[in-house]
Amino acid sequence: MTSSWGRRLAASISAAFAVAAIAFVASTFVILVASQLNSAALANTTPYVGWPTVVALVLGFAAALLGAMDRRWIAVVTGIVLALVSTALGTIILFTVLKVTLSGDAWAQLFQSFIGINLPFWLAVAIAFPTAGYAVFHAIDSGERAERRIALVRIPAANLADGLTTHIEREPVDTELADKQWDAYVAALAGAGWQTVEVASADRLADSVFVEDTAVVLGDTAVITRPGAESRQAEPEGTEAALRAQGLRLERIVEPGTLEGGDVLKVGSTVYVGRGGRTNAEGVRQLRAIASRLGYTVVAVPVTKALHLKTAVTALPDGTVIGYEPIVDEPRIFERFLPVPEAHGTAVVVLAEDTVLMSSSAPQSVALVESLGYTVIQVDISEFEKLEGCVTCLSIRIR
Repeated sequence: MTSSWGRRLAASISAAFAVAAIAFVASTFVILVASQLNSAALANTTPYVGWPTVVALVLGFAAALLGAMDRRWIAVVTGIVLALVSTALGTIILFTVLKVTLSGDAWAQLFQSFIGINLPFWLAVAIAFPTAGYAVFHAIDSGERAERRIALVRIPAANLADGLTTHIEREPVDTELADKQWDAYVAALAGAGWQTVEVASADRLADSVFVEDTAVVLGDTAVITRPGAESRQAEPEGTEAALRAQGLRLERIVEPGTLEGGDVLKVGSTVYVGRGGRTNAEGVRQLRAIASRLGYTVVAVPVTKALHLKTAVTALPDGTVIGYEPIVDEPRIFERFLPVPEAHGTAVVVLAEDTVLMSSSAPQSVALVESLGYTVIQVDISEFEKLEGCVTCLSIRIR
């Protein structure tokens, strides 16, 4: 599988080349028409276009690689700046090659070129960067990414049985059985076509197997969380390294904010965030600021009856939110809400548009989801459920 940075590199080079080629051809054509198809005039003026084209190619590539193509409005602003800068630098390079002294007359000639011989070039760059360049970039970057299905997982720590419990009575955890259940969980993801990537183990961090709590993935951006439980605040370090290796851009929740990934439910462009015992108001505020820049809308949801929002509710592939009503504070917040009959039936991992992963501890809920036309893959995670875990907690999915 091509790495994310490999795709981004190819997309950036292609987009920059497209913009530079369009600008060169368009401005050369205008010059040729203006000179009444006089090839001699074209030969004399081509250097004015050639050097700015080279600069536009280099700067356009760098800008795209650094994120200028991530949003259309950023591409529009960058295109204007790129057009003016590449025209100015290209003309200065031309003057240097021709050994023209950068006197007052030379500077005046440079500025006049913006409304003269260089006008077609910089206008073409300004228009092509957020249109043709943007289209080329996303055709390559998004087209290959459509096949990306990666699940980050983390092997259970040796002291798993010491994991935190908040809303349920503590039960003895069979760590040997937990290891077997984790293996089966990872195998189920792989069998459904997901590439599983192990985050570096953290053998002294009891709750580290619940890797979902350490990051929130929004498209090509990963938000490194700051867990609300002090004993878990060392966990994100390993996850951050794994996400960086996948080429994702990183943001982070910082003190005094706290946020755990189990409190974040994405439904289309809406991000529901549970405000509860592990995620505070400042964590919600910081995530809202990050997510809004990426085109998401954040909706805060009160969570008082469960450990995390996704302990109480998750969503089916069609966006229907499912949950166990006794532990859902306010189901009316969700546009479409479907109650399930069992507490362990609230969690689904979306594997494909028609396939989900659920716990075998909730057979009635499994039957309900299957009756809606979905294929349900069941896994036994009973030992993790004793620690308030669920099928979503055990992985971070990257699409």
